[in-house]
Amino acid sequence: MQLIDSHVHLNFETFKPDLEAVRHRWQEAGVAHLVHSCVHPGEFASIWSIAKQFPEVSFAIGLHPLDADRWEEHTGAEIRNLVHLSNQSNAPVVAIGEMGLDFYKASNREQQHKVFEAQLAIATELDLPVIVHCREAAVEAREVLEKWREREGDRVRGVMHCWGGTPEETQWFLDLGFYISFSGTVTFKNAKAIQSSAAMVGKDRILIETDCPFLSPTPKRGEKRNEPAYVGYVAAQLAEIRGETVESIADQTTANACRLFGIRLEETKIQPNPS
Repeated sequence: MQLIDSHVHLNFETFKPDLEAVRHRWQEAGVAHLVHSCVHPGEFASIWSIAKQFPEVSFAIGLHPLDADRWEEHTGAEIRNLVHLSNQSNAPVVAIGEMGLDFYKASNREQQHKVFEAQLAIATELDLPVIVHCREAAVEAREVLEKWREREGDRVRGVMHCWGGTPEETQWFLDLGFYISFSGTVTFKNAKAIQSSAAMVGKDRILIETDCPFLSPTPKRGEKRNEPAYVGYVAAQLAEIRGETVESIADQTTANACRLFGIRLEETKIQPNPS
């Protein structure tokens, strides 16, 4: 059984002391590939280094909505240049993001909209999917994505990551052709709306992620640091919610991640850990 963790942050300080051990555990858990997200282009060097060190890691470049005030006149060009640089290596960028809107922690709506649309333009230009962060902003995110889909059609594609919306909101983004990715929050006891959303997403649109080091799933919630090996708990919860086997969820979500991000697992097989 192979799993793909479609959203990680392995370059954070918490992983520096033992990243090799963390990798060994995700190998043991059957995680065949990981997509490393980005919160600011300044992370490029550290993320690229991880992707070159571990061939099973692909990555994205973008600016998180909570960092929207760090967008400068040259930021768009910087993202484009980093994509071109990575594409000349053996660690190409597979998405633009994470980007989006977050009105739970910030109120700079106009700036967030500007940065979201600027990155959608880059993704469309480069024909890459987007990784969308959306918190307390489903209505506004839908409006932005609808406008771009009307203008650019299927070239605007991507995933609503770490999804926490209602079934109604979930359907909005499914109708726009987006994938829906569930994290450890779907395992939380009181996450009824998220679990209802997880039950309704079609087999061809569902992804799994850890969003590590955040949001450790049940039964690991007591641990301060989440890690890729725990994505199996998300798969198991989805299997229970949807009345399917874990193997079926693994097959579906792995195939979906490969399709969305252009991942070819036969080219990125995990090498045995010498330890």
